[in-house]
Amino acid sequence: MTENSNLQKALLQRLEELAPFSIYDTTKVASIEDGPSPFPEDPLDLSSYPSVTLSSGKKILARLLVGADGLNSPVRTYAGIPSRGWDYERHGVVATVKYSECDRYHEYNGAVTAYQRFLPSGPIALLAMPGGYATLVWTTTSCKAAKLKSLAQQDFVAMVNAAFRLGNVDLDYMHGIDTGQAEELSWRSNVTGVKEDDALLPRLLESVQQGSVASFPLRYRQADSYVSSRVALIGDAAHIVHPLAGQGLNMGLADVQSLVNTIEYTVKHGGDIGDEMYLERYNSEMWLKNNRMLGVTDKLHKLYGANWGPVVGIRSLGLKIVDQIAPVKGWLMKQAGGLGT
Repeated sequence: MTENSNLQKALLQRLEELAPFSIYDTTKVASIEDGPSPFPEDPLDLSSYPSVTLSSGKKILARLLVGADGLNSPVRTYAGIPSRGWDYERHGVVATVKYSECDRYHEYNGAVTAYQRFLPSGPIALLAMPGGYATLVWTTTSCKAAKLKSLAQQDFVAMVNAAFRLGNVDLDYMHGIDTGQAEELSWRSNVTGVKEDDALLPRLLESVQQGSVASFPLRYRQADSYVSSRVALIGDAAHIVHPLAGQGLNMGLADVQSLVNTIEYTVKHGGDIGDEMYLERYNSEMWLKNNRMLGVTDKLHKLYGANWGPVVGIRSLGLKIVDQIAPVKGWLMKQAGGLGT
């Protein structure tokens, strides 16, 4: 994984290498409306251009306004594009955690391993980062998310370690107590015979970064279209995906690449970059592609949320079969890495 701060730093460095640009920081968008109508003394018609008013009072007219402004996108609202979907009644608990050992990554053929376990309330995953750290993403109920956020650091770390090692009954009990999860994990690990040299288990975590624990509600959203006249939506403004496959950022980056290609094509052919006819190239490429990924993650969420015995058995068998079929496994890995078509 690449940390968000490193991505931002690289993007800012790249911007400095390009043509002049303007960054308006420490400011907010106050409103978005249509541009001014033409005056007799100035026949130029800018009424179709989005006019963005900043909190500083400055107004900006855009030939193309790109909405990268998240779930409740003001740009999408301005464009009048509906967004449809549902809430999963789950929260994603995220944190930056640190492994306890110097050789904190399990490596297989030189590859750093990410770990994921599917629990009845949702999956928990550890994604490796440099320096012995990892990003935690834990899908659970809102009540359990609130409990996790309220725990002392050592008990929070114990709950994460337990989630990869103990059974559901043990985890439910530990969720139900107010404190002492660290002691409970130590006792229950001894009783249940947890083997820390098991390659299927991540290394024990020793700490959680101060102030990094947070949670957010999980949703499924897909805009009816990613474009309208002089507007293009990317990232969470266009779609919200369940985090169990870790595809949110990959999908957003793919949106950016596709939109860049569309703008380049339009400029090369002498077109107007805000013309919906040209923007449709971006929409037609990404809407269906993203819709497939949204559908896959939604079905996986429902599949792994099922506790009925036959479903669990078929699910486990299916994963084992996929793991043995190299072409299928390779295709799925490319999709997960954002390299698929």
